[in-house]
Formats: sequence, C-alpha cells, structure tokens
Amino acid sequence: MNSELARRIAFTLGALLVYRLGVHIPVPGVNLAAWTRLFDSQAGGILGQINVLSGGAVRSLGLFSISLTPYITTAIVLQLISIASRRLAALWNDGEAGPRRFDRCARYGAALLAAMQAYGIAIGLEEAVGLVSEPGALFRITTVVTLTGGTLFLIWLSGQITDRGIGNGIALIFFVGIATQLPGAISVALELGRMGVLSSGALLSVLLLVVAATAFVVAMELARRRLPIQFPERQIGGRTLASQPVDLAIKLNPAGILPAVLASAVLGWAAALSLLWNSGNSPTGIAANFSHGRPLWLVIMATLVVLFTFIYAAFVGDPARAAENLKTHGGVIPNIAPGDATAEHLDGLLSRVAAIGAVYLAFLFVLLPELLITFLAVPLYFGGISLLTLVCTTLDIEAQVRGLLETPAR
Repeated sequence: MNSELARRIAFTLGALLVYRLGVHIPVPGVNLAAWTRLFDSQAGGILGQINVLSGGAVRSLGLFSISLTPYITTAIVLQLISIASRRLAALWNDGEAGPRRFDRCARYGAALLAAMQAYGIAIGLEEAVGLVSEPGALFRITTVVTLTGGTLFLIWLSGQITDRGIGNGIALIFFVGIATQLPGAISVALELGRMGVLSSGALLSVLLLVVAATAFVVAMELARRRLPIQFPERQIGGRTLASQPVDLAIKLNPAGILPAVLASAVLGWAAALSLLWNSGNSPTGIAANFSHGRPLWLVIMATLVVLFTFIYAAFVGDPARAAENLKTHGGVIPNIAPGDATAEHLDGLLSRVAAIGAVYLAFLFVLLPELLITFLAVPLYFGGISLLTLVCTTLDIEAQVRGLLETPAR
C-alpha cells in the first residue's frame, strides 16, 4: 500500500467517525423517549426508509436527521433549470469556475430548503403531544439552526471526503448510514426466527432473495451499451494518428440512487409531517396511504422514480451537446450523418437505455421491498436504495483503490 492510499483511507475513516458521532447528537428540547416510541410505532413504511438513509438519525432525531437530501434535491433542480436554459448550462460548464459556481448555488439552495424542512419538523414536533417540553419561538429557532447547520456540515464533510479521501463523499455517507443499520436488522430477523415469528423457510427465502438481488444489481451496474464512434486521421504535432474506432460506453443506470432519494424525500417528509400532525394517533391521509402495500404509494413512488430517471438521463446525456462535441472533434457514428441526425440518433438510443434503467430502478425501489415486507411477511425494511447504494459505492471504491495501487508511490 502506497502512502497516498494510506493517507486517503485514514482521512476517510476519521471523517466517517465524525459523521457517526453527529448522528447521535439530538435536537435540544425534545422528549427522545416519546419520539422513539412514536417512530417505532410507524417505522414500517416510508419513515423506515428515510431512517435507513440517514443512518438512524431520524429515529434518534439527531443533528443529521435531514441528511443530504436538500443538497441533492437542489442540485437536481439546478440541473433541470439548466436543461431549459442554454445560458445557464454554459455558465455551469465554464471551465474550472463553472462547477464551483454550480456547487455554491446548490449549497445556498440546500441551506434554504433545509431551513424550511427544519421549521416544518419543529412545527410538527410541537403539534405532537408530549414531545416538546417548552414549545415556542425559541424551540423553533433552535431546531432550525441545529438541523440546518447539521445538513450544511454534512455537505462540507462529504466534499472533503471526495477531495481528500476514498470514493464519492455523498455516496459513502449514505453507504455508512445504511451499513450501520444492517447488523440491527439481521439481529431482529434472527430473533424473530428464534421466537417462531419467522419460519426457517421464510428466513432462507429472504437470504436467497437478497443474494439474487445483489448479483442482479452488480450485473446491471456493470452493464454498458457500447456505441461505436469513428474518428478520422488526425495530425497532432509531428505525429499522424490513424483513423480508429472508439466505443462510447453508455451506463444503463447513470442516475444511481438519486431518483429514489428524491422520490423518497418528496413522499417521506410529507408522510412524516402528517404523522406528527396526527399527534401520534392512528395515521390518516398521507401517512396512511404512503406505507408499504398501499397501491397509491406504489404507483406514485414508481412514477416519481421513472420520471426522475428520465430527467437525469436527459441532463447527463444531452444529445444535442454530445452531437456538437462529436462534430467539433471530427467523430462520427457509422452510417449516421453529423449534426442533427446524430443528435436524433443519440436521443433515441438514450431514451431506450433510460427506459430499461427506469424499469430496473422501479423494480429495486418499489417491488423489492414489497416482496420482503408484504409477500414474505418480513417486518424489516431493506429495499433497493440500500442495496444499490452498497453495491455502487463498493464498486466505486474498488475502482479508485485499484487506480491508487497502480500509481507509483511518491
């Protein structure tokens, strides 16, 4: 192991330790025992999913309860706006300053969105009987400052991990949050088996389903649609590069977990606030409909996942920009004319690939949890978001570590 890899690993472990400590720092002024009882009574649905993504911070009502979803949501919104505005897209792509400008705007938007969410949470906590000892303006201000500050710190920490550590900081924070919840889920499943609540056949079915789903996700994440590109003979300095074909690898799932994170954020906090406003009574309205097994939840969640997948694929691919770049560098797709014809061909190809990816993500994020919870009667949440995060982050870290090991030590 070279010194650069060792330094990055040490920094990443230290940063993740700080993250885990922050998860357990609670919001001041809340009766945590009452909140935990309320959460546990309703955690089988979307709230359980949000809690898994936050690394347990929602259940403990910790500093990082809102997690990174405001930043991800804001970044996606800015990307969507740039699709409609060529001027804004050019601003984001303006050399080295463009990405920094985009990140700064995303942070400002995330701060505003996190503050709005934190205020809504504060109001909801006050509405629930017995959760807040001293409701009022001071509690609301404290909650907004605490949760917003936690989100902004997490955004900064994830950026530091990306720059100075191993892997993508945002993905790694989600990875660690999910991984820390797995031992507890496994322990509960084994205890239920020991008590006879779950039969040995059910436990074996769950194990086989998880193994098969993991193998399926790995295969889909490594899958690529290869598009041949032909570059003409070129003169570079004193050398002449012969005409050569190059394969453009199009990833089946370029959006990763973002569609599910956004869809969960849209539905989850609505369900959470509805639950709090019902003061811990039997859930009605949004909270009643957005739970596992409910047809409305299945339809809306699947629709949002598919919609966000297509939107993200359109932004990342941008057929018009890709066709222009190919034309600038002299690249052509065999039997396809440069310019508009190439853009149209790329648009059709990306649409077909995105459709396959959208169906794949909808299966992972909507149907897989239903197989576990509804059909196999497993009272635990382990869905596609968790599985996809673990697989994608592992593959990313493995690739980066291999690259660092192949780099000569300084």
